[in-house]
Amino acid sequence: MRPDFARYGFRYEDRLIMAFIGGSQMHGAKIPESEDTDWYGVYVEPPEKILGIDRDEHFVFTTGGGPGGNGPQDTDVCLYSLQKFAHLACKGNPSVLHFLFATEQFATLEWGRLCLNRNLFLAKGHLNQFLGFANAQYLRLMGGAGQMNVHRQALEQQFGFDTKYAMHVIRLYGEAIEFAETGVITLPRPNAEELIAIRRGKYTLREIEEMGRDLESKLLQARETTQLPNRIDRDKVSELLVGIYRMAWERSHDRV
Repeated sequence: MRPDFARYGFRYEDRLIMAFIGGSQMHGAKIPESEDTDWYGVYVEPPEKILGIDRDEHFVFTTGGGPGGNGPQDTDVCLYSLQKFAHLACKGNPSVLHFLFATEQFATLEWGRLCLNRNLFLAKGHLNQFLGFANAQYLRLMGGAGQMNVHRQALEQQFGFDTKYAMHVIRLYGEAIEFAETGVITLPRPNAEELIAIRRGKYTLREIEEMGRDLESKLLQARETTQLPNRIDRDKVSELLVGIYRMAWERSHDRV
């Protein structure tokens, strides 16, 4: 069933081609008593937003944002136009690559066509994006020089460090290693129980540090032996997008 994003002000409800629940729930590491719901999706903007002078590439909404952050009753929505999604995926944005592997709550024939060709969006160079993102988060977790404070005060008071942030650091390294070795990111994560244990404070910061160093080493090794293509074939991606846009616009015209 198509999610109702129109109630949040989204203008292209009938042009949505995919939506899924992301965040910790997607990874299998959600703690119900403390989590909001994160929706992500892709839409095909109308022809005038591609051919004209104005763009409408991104829709973001949250019901939270108050003191203390979001709670279990809050919802975050992040939707990308198909073109914006493709640009970010081709660059290897780790969060956007999840779109290619997540379990959809809603999907159309257009998204099915894209998924049949998802290998077009995979490349060896993406591993550098994963590595840079994971290393930056690792440094922040460990309080590296010049890193801004991103920690959750309540978790720091309870455990001595931000256990949710630690979970995401370990999760990200694991995803990158799997992606390098197989070209796939399994969602939910195979080590979901370990990730939940990290969030609940089972591991010390010292143990997280050791896990991070070990995973970084494995990722560097996997990057050297990966069978992923060296680069994206941008012409083939463009050909795919043109076909999907035409398909979506024709279907939209038929409904008028």
